[in-house]
Amino acid sequence: MKIISHDFPEDQYYREVTKKKGIVLHHTVSGDSVLGDIEWWKSTAERVATPIIIARDGGIHQLYSSQYWAHHLGIKQEHFKRFELPALNTQRNKEFIGIELDSWGGLTTKNGKFYSFSGQEVKKENVTFYEKPFRGYQYFEKYTTAQLASLKELLEYWGERYAIPLGYKGTIMFEYNKRALSGESGIWAHVSFRPDKSDVHPQKELIDMLQSLV
Repeated sequence: MKIISHDFPEDQYYREVTKKKGIVLHHTVSGDSVLGDIEWWKSTAERVATPIIIARDGGIHQLYSSQYWAHHLGIKQEHFKRFELPALNTQRNKEFIGIELDSWGGLTTKNGKFYSFSGQEVKKENVTFYEKPFRGYQYFEKYTTAQLASLKELLEYWGERYAIPLGYKGTIMFEYNKRALSGESGIWAHVSFRPDKSDVHPQKELIDMLQSLV
């Protein structure tokens, strides 16, 4: 597994070793620009980041060690309250390793073309369609084959390193749910914790990869 390391400022994450019980999948809602993602995080003061960003070509970019943590979930009190749970956003950020896939995420369409929220056109061959809208979108930019291959390597590595169960949780992974908010170990998506997010989307190839994990 080839890692591309970046010099990420220590004041942009917490250099505190915490016990890991799970992994949360995100996408960046940006184009193929890992450096742009990093610069955006560096421009903020809230220490929002993930240790890994996977580029569209499958490159695994590491900002800091997965044993440390930063804010990546942003769970509000109301999200916990919906299931009568204590508000433990910071605890969940410490327990779950975040990983980002570079992708524009949800897309809109006009005159047969597909556009990101910022107006960037996305090629039709890179678009997946959901007959039933997912979190308000019928079209999403696909995660690439190379990205999913790198993601599988990372999940298997972290599963062994941190004794994280990798079994696919089924469709509940793509629903805002109590099990994730309660801190159940394993692999979840950002949408598992928040009803106002759309990452990651249930692309068939992503699900196939998750189902292949032992």
